[in-house]
Amino acid sequence: MAAHFGRLRKGATTTAVAAVAVAALSASQAPGVTTDDLGRQAAGAAQPSGDAKTGGEGGGATGDSPYYTDLPPLKSPNPSPSASPTTGTTVSVGEAEAGIPATVLDAYKKAEAELRASKPGCNLPWQLLAAIGKVESGQARGGRVDASGTTYSPILGPKLDGNGFALIADTDNGAYDGDPAYDRAVGPMQFIPSTWEWAGRDGNGDGKKDPNNVYDAALAAGHYLCRFDRDLSVQSQMNAAILNYNNSTEYLNTVLSWLEYYRKGTHEVPDGTGTLPSHSSNSDPGASPSPSTPATPSAPSTPSTPSSPKPGSGGSTSPTPKPPKPSSPAPSPTPPTPTQTVDHLEDANTGKLTATAGSAFGAKVAVRAESKASKGVAKVRVRFTIIGDTDATFTGGESVATVVTGSAGTATAPALVAGEKAGDFTVRATVVGRLLGGLDYTATVTPRQADTLIRTSDTALTCVPGGEFADQVELKATYKGAVAGKVAATATLIKSADDATENDKGPYFKDADGKTIRTLTDLTTDADGVLKLPKLYADDATGTFLLRVNTTGGAVLTVELKVAAAAS
Repeated sequence: MAAHFGRLRKGATTTAVAAVAVAALSASQAPGVTTDDLGRQAAGAAQPSGDAKTGGEGGGATGDSPYYTDLPPLKSPNPSPSASPTTGTTVSVGEAEAGIPATVLDAYKKAEAELRASKPGCNLPWQLLAAIGKVESGQARGGRVDASGTTYSPILGPKLDGNGFALIADTDNGAYDGDPAYDRAVGPMQFIPSTWEWAGRDGNGDGKKDPNNVYDAALAAGHYLCRFDRDLSVQSQMNAAILNYNNSTEYLNTVLSWLEYYRKGTHEVPDGTGTLPSHSSNSDPGASPSPSTPATPSAPSTPSTPSSPKPGSGGSTSPTPKPPKPSSPAPSPTPPTPTQTVDHLEDANTGKLTATAGSAFGAKVAVRAESKASKGVAKVRVRFTIIGDTDATFTGGESVATVVTGSAGTATAPALVAGEKAGDFTVRATVVGRLLGGLDYTATVTPRQADTLIRTSDTALTCVPGGEFADQVELKATYKGAVAGKVAATATLIKSADDATENDKGPYFKDADGKTIRTLTDLTTDADGVLKLPKLYADDATGTFLLRVNTTGGAVLTVELKVAAAAS
């Protein structure tokens, strides 16, 4: 079992066992954390001052609610790489504690990607979100979330009524936490309602900001940690961000320990199968339940049966045996989630995936999630990933898209948009939350083409021996009558109309060093289909010479160049 330590109550001292566990961990797993002479861990930076918007005096995002104190194994996962059939990428297989439910892990990585784009200076690692998610809710109770990332039941902390915790009177009329008297921390990242009101984000694009949705909560947590222009690659600033999230040195140490553990190796596990923590900082008798474990009412005791005299015993009495206490009915098994019923993916009439560079593909990738009985399964998250050496993207510029299956079990990826790089790449479809084989589709990007080339001027191109041509050659390319922009072309001074080999005399171009060259490659028409060649020069040879220009798609144009002595 993982080592653990506890915080008895807000402001109370930790136990001796806690100090020993922390001291052992500090030597191997908590970067940026120092220890005092007794081996206790101490924060690397002072807690930042309270923010008036947090809803509590220095209470941070969670109102200093309870958290899980389980620590990762002292032994590093040191995982061996293997190919994941879910994502198609190399992942790590290690300790059970290193496993993160697929949808939860996807939420953390998407939040990191969004912050990398919107706040690149923050340098938020997704492993920090995973560490906080582990400590706050056990990764959304081991990944008990639906296809959209919403927990199957709310994750609520205890009432913040001042009894061992911060005192925060109700701020949301119970809208988020269902409590009209006091606030309670809500969701996988345990936001108090007053903080969520301004910090909440829509991480899954459904138009709602739901603290019980792991995509929304992870993105909100990322933005919360990145406030005040923090750079989380600086240890002192990361420590300050964590302390601002929950004002506890023990909390900081626990989060940093999981952060280091996840950095050394983690892997994806199916939703609902994550390892649940078992120890909470709210560990004193009579306290409220831990953040992710609702209180279970005790069963009423069975009253004893009054004694009565035995027949024929002369009035003597002895207690009548108590009837056996009825056993509690076994809890009904939890029904499988839609994702857990998926057996495989089938193609759903995906068309031929071809496109010209810079244009949208005419067909979209479509798959169907099916059960063992080959029936479509609705409300399943399907991830589409672009793999290979390509600059093609889905609409919106992303290389990964997640789509929820409809009532027929079908999920259709967003439209593919070709980049400028020609060639083949792969689109892989996998089920989020299941270790199932995916479907691969080959997509092909063909180069931009032109079928016609014309000069933009009919001026004769003439020059005297040893001189330079007054006019530069300018051409315009079209394809099926439309402008052919960004089309590759080559230009060569050839020997004759029947011999397209490079001429060794006559007109020539100059390279960057001023040297003579008679073939130009890597030419490209501009957005208007226009191609303007560099200046031409003439050597001492006279006569009529030919310049031939070719484009991708087969357009060819031959231009005459005349070199003659000047008239006397």
